[in-house]
Amino acid sequence: MKSASKAVLALALLGAASFVHAAPNCVVKLKGNDAMQFDLKTATVSASCPKITIELTHTGKMAAQVMGHNVVVSQTADMAAINTAGMKAGAAAGYVAKGDAKVIAATPVIGGGASTRTSFAGSKLKAGGDYSFFCSFPGHSALMKGTLVVTK
Repeated sequence: MKSASKAVLALALLGAASFVHAAPNCVVKLKGNDAMQFDLKTATVSASCPKITIELTHTGKMAAQVMGHNVVVSQTADMAAINTAGMKAGAAAGYVAKGDAKVIAATPVIGGGASTRTSFAGSKLKAGGDYSFFCSFPGHSALMKGTLVVTK
């Protein structure tokens, strides 16, 4: 009887582990530092999420005016245009042009020791699409960028 109970418990735990593993990823947590690096080069989210949240923690010490970071999400092909428009928009706009339809989401620019977040509808992404996340602070996107993999 004991071995039957153990077998049932083991099967239940395996089933629960499968369920947890199958849960969609709706939050991306990134860290950026004073060396202009994100801690992730690839992040995965699910287009089935009602809401996707991007969280950024600046682990460095430098001020936002000197070494500020943000996270912008867009189609990969739109990165250069978003960066160009962001530089024209300037620091007051967080280096993201207001109303830029190519921007799927963007956090504010933050300095060392600060954290920020933004959320957007998962329906703005399509599974298998070509998406990136990057920092639009002038010159940072050359190093501070990654691939956003979107699953169903």
